[in-house]
This record gives sequence, structure tokens and C-alpha cells, in this order.
Amino acid sequence: MSALVLVVDDKADMEALFRQQFRRDLKAGRFDLKFATSAHAALEIIGQAGGRDIILLLSDISMPGMSGLDLLSRAKAARPDLSVIMVTAYGDAGTFRRAQEAGAEGLLPKPIDFAALRAEVDWRLARRRAGP
Repeated sequence: MSALVLVVDDKADMEALFRQQFRRDLKAGRFDLKFATSAHAALEIIGQAGGRDIILLLSDISMPGMSGLDLLSRAKAARPDLSVIMVTAYGDAGTFRRAQEAGAEGLLPKPIDFAALRAEVDWRLARRRAGP
């Protein structure tokens, strides 16, 4: 199974930024990146993942239609073992508490600290290699 990081953000230009930041990892085949510009599209990807191991769902909180927090609840209902980190420009304590209560493992503020995100991905890859 190949490792997959699923990024959900309604701003389509985020895909280019993520691909640039992780270009060496992608080229080396350490993991794949998949992007969704809506929570509904992300749920479809999660449902169709098949043999792919989604090591991390990284979702913006503020999106039109279904919010990232609503996505979090539905994604965790479908796959309770899914690791989720929420991203927000509004990192207040209430938002963090709601995200944690819904099952998020963390909250990254915008602009994204890609060094911190890389550490999260590396940790999940190492955990995946180590097995249960």
C-alpha cells in the first residue's frame, strides 16, 4: 500500500504550494499527495481509498458548504483510525477545543509552518513502517 496525505482546502492554489514544499518527498516516492477543494470531494476520496493508506488528513476549517469541522466528524465516523490535523487562520482556544473533541490530533495555524508539517508526516511514515 502506498502512503497518502490528503489535503483539503477550498483554495485551489494550495495544491501547487504543497507540491513545491514536498517535491523531493514526492519524487522519491515517500508518499503521495491528493487534494480536494471541498469536504464532499474529500469524503469521496476517503470512501474510494481502497488499499491506499491515508496517513494524514489535513483540512482547512473554514470552507464553503461543509466546514472542516463537519468533515472531521464524518471522516472519523467513516474511518476512526484516520489521523487528522486541522488548519486555520483563526486558531482560537474554542476552535482548537472543538477540533480536539471531534477527533483532530492537532491544529496548524496559517500560514502553514511546513517544517512542522514535514515533522508530522515523517512521524506518521515512521509509525506506519513500524507497524501495529
